Amino acid sequence: MPQRRIQIAVIGGGSCSQQVRQLAEEVGSEVARRGAILICGGLGGVMEAAACGARSAGGLTVGIIPAYDAASASRWLNVVIATGFGHGRNVIVAASGDAVIGLPGEHGTASEIALALTLGRRVIGLKAWENYPGVIPARSAHEAVDKAMAPAVASGSQS
Repeated sequence: MPQRRIQIAVIGGGSCSQQVRQLAEEVGSEVARRGAILICGGLGGVMEAAACGARSAGGLTVGIIPAYDAASASRWLNVVIATGFGHGRNVIVAASGDAVIGLPGEHGTASEIALALTLGRRVIGLKAWENYPGVIPARSAHEAVDKAMAPAVASGSQS
């Protein structure tokens, strides 16, 4: 029976600097190269950049959007899950990742980190959130994805 592919949630601001956008694209690309599925909030900023990086590298991208209208989602998504839950969709994003990589963001990102940690998910902060208790720091996209995938690779859940 085939193993389930690891799912990595990438979270961060709905708008971001060009530097953070580039970092998010690198994370997405790295997630795809490792054969993992990218989960995100499905809108702009970090979410769109990560999905762009993953999709451009041939990866599978899933966006869990706050609205009912799938047309509001990023064009880089393969799968759109339209929740109509507003910020409540953060619970679904946090729960859907086997691990979570957090880039710079604001209150919504902080809520996803708190939820992920509460659910026992591994949370990696990429040049952000280093002082948040329980967050594992990373300095590069490669290192962040390494840290996100380490438990899954060790347990054999990567296909």
